[in-house]
Amino acid sequence: MTPARWSAAATKAIFGNPFNPFTYTLPGRMMKASADVFTGMTRKRGKPAWNLPATVAVFDDRPFGRLIRFVTGDRRERPRVLVVAPMSGHYATLLRGTVEALLDEHDVYVTDWNDARDVPLSAGRFDLDDYIGYIKDYIGALGPEVHVIAVCQPAPAVMAAVALLAAENDPAQPRSMTLMGGPVDVRTAPTAPTKLAAANSLEWFERELTMRVPQWYAGAGRAVYPGFLQIGAFMSMHPQRHMDAHVKIFEDLVRGDGESAQKRRAFYDEYLSVMDITAEFYLQTVDEVFQRATLASGTMTWRGERVDPAAIRTTALLTVEGELDDISAPGQTLAAHALCSGIPADRHHNLFHPGVGHYGIFSGRTWREEIAPHIAAFIRAQA
Repeated sequence: MTPARWSAAATKAIFGNPFNPFTYTLPGRMMKASADVFTGMTRKRGKPAWNLPATVAVFDDRPFGRLIRFVTGDRRERPRVLVVAPMSGHYATLLRGTVEALLDEHDVYVTDWNDARDVPLSAGRFDLDDYIGYIKDYIGALGPEVHVIAVCQPAPAVMAAVALLAAENDPAQPRSMTLMGGPVDVRTAPTAPTKLAAANSLEWFERELTMRVPQWYAGAGRAVYPGFLQIGAFMSMHPQRHMDAHVKIFEDLVRGDGESAQKRRAFYDEYLSVMDITAEFYLQTVDEVFQRATLASGTMTWRGERVDPAAIRTTALLTVEGELDDISAPGQTLAAHALCSGIPADRHHNLFHPGVGHYGIFSGRTWREEIAPHIAAFIRAQA
């Protein structure tokens, strides 16, 4: 895409030049707007900044991720919360709104996963077992007062980590576990991702959707599932919606309404900032979560140890689902309650929100005004 981006940049320079009379004509504005939209869609993006009213402190630093803490300067005693971010193609900064809504009442820690293309081969492999190991270690480091929130993809991994701690009778077991729109049991409600997994073999996924990192990155030679493929898959689920959004950006630019165009582009700057995932993590997730549902079927093991959610007894459970979630459909997360049969009935809670899609569960107005306060009340009740 680089030659095409260069051409678009040249077009913007020519038709954005105030000394070019053609700049002020409708065809000139349309040429510049077209080049502007194209470069916005295809330009390389790095990791976005958190831009929150807090200082980011690194609590734990490892090759494939960091555990970070948001230090606000608030000296009040607040519940300690570990937000486990998804490793599904976006950076943890996609949860900026999630974290912002939690900051006032909680001491917030977040798993900040690294882009696999920037991790040298000398760092070794990183698969689903390693991911669960990271979470297990983080919970252990933060101690028994911690409350864990899994956003989307890590829901089964967080359940597995808590189950392993419970089986070991580890004193660091979390006080509560909140699972938000995650694929605990994909068999309960088929979606586009589950249908794709069912229709193809694991060999197909490895052959068609993984590739080697090019030589000009620090992780050269590492097998990855590229972030641009994941974002392409997400956008293909609602192509018309994304097409319409970019048509509106084009129209705003032609009219000279840069402010409206910028508001829409700000969303895509975040949405199109993607990271690569190690191939072994991706393939093991496809296999264990989307094809065989090992956690839900009782066949999951972690480094040779059986994972039994029924071993969880002292950790309260809250599940959050959205009616319009087409990535982790209603029922997939709710299945956690039946699996965690060792938790007393009065410590099982579920929040089903009508009219909310996948991203609305953890970002936007409904999240800020209704879902986040509900989670805060649930956490306070477990103190």
